[in-house]
Formats: sequence, structure tokens, C-alpha cells
Amino acid sequence: MSPLEVCASLLGLIAVWLTVRQNPWCWPIGLVMVVLYAWLFFQAKLYSNALLQCVYAALQLYGWWHWTRGDRPEERLQVSSLKARETIFGLALGVIGSVVLGLLMMTYTDASAPWQDATLCAFSLVAQLWMAKKRLQCWTLWIVLDVLFVALFIDQALYLTAALYALFTLLACHGWLTWRRELLAARP
Repeated sequence: MSPLEVCASLLGLIAVWLTVRQNPWCWPIGLVMVVLYAWLFFQAKLYSNALLQCVYAALQLYGWWHWTRGDRPEERLQVSSLKARETIFGLALGVIGSVVLGLLMMTYTDASAPWQDATLCAFSLVAQLWMAKKRLQCWTLWIVLDVLFVALFIDQALYLTAALYALFTLLACHGWLTWRRELLAARP
């Protein structure tokens, strides 16, 4: 457990807690966290996750803008639900991304877990995009992914990060309940 992993983990916990509370500060704090994790995952030869953190950096900026745009409260993004077609499309993109990235990592790198890392990376991008749009289903996908990340990080001896992702799983459950309540309360 390095000081880098400790700092990134603490920032990650704060960022997800703020996300559940729909506090826009989750995005800049998350930005610092993903930069730190990009370096940590690169060192651990989890290249898909290192790349994922770089994409997350851009998505952190996108999410921050998307959540805070507009000067009037009625222009701010509200929690919504994906239609079945949108869900299937997002999951299909995750499968395609998993296969393409997995093949690249297996063929061109010395990645320590090319397929598992690639799959988690691809589906995390789907979940992150859904989160930036405040789609309730992001939390369901995060729950599944976080459990799988715990297994990956234990296998890679990143125990603090595994513990963080176990906490992320609990926060994702809380996020789903909180956002679902808000969505139901907003419906006529």
C-alpha cells in the first residue's frame, strides 16, 4: 500500500459520496483521483484501467459541466431512467469495447489481466456516461462492476483499492436508492 494508493483511495471515497449526494464537487475531486489512479494502475500493469482513468479525466470535466450548466434550477439535469433501447445499446457498446480492448491488451502489451481489465474498463465507460447524464441505471451497473473490480484488485495485491471498491459497492447501492427515490418523487 503506497501513499499514492492511500491518497487516491481517500479522494475516491469522497468523490463517490459527493456523487450520491448529487454535489457537483464530486467531479473536480474525482478528476484528481483519476489522475492519481492512472499512474498507480500503469505501475501495476493494468493498462486498460490506466487508459480508463485518462478517459475518466475527460468525463470528469464533461460531468461537471453537464451537472452545473445553466443559471436557473429548471435547467439543471435531473435524475432520469434509461429506456430499454438505450440500455441495450450501452451494454452492446460495453461488449464491443471489451473485445476490442482485450484483444489489443493481450496482443500488444504485457498487461497482467488483459481480458478482465479490458471488460471492466469498457463497461465502466458506459456506467460513467450514464452517470454524467444522471441515469438511474448507472448505479446498477456500478454495483456489478465494483464487485468485479474488488476481485481484480485483490488478485493484483492492491488491497486498499479493493477495500475502496467494496465501499464503492455500498455507496452505489445507496446511490441507487437515493436517486430512485428522487426519480419516483418527481413523477406525477
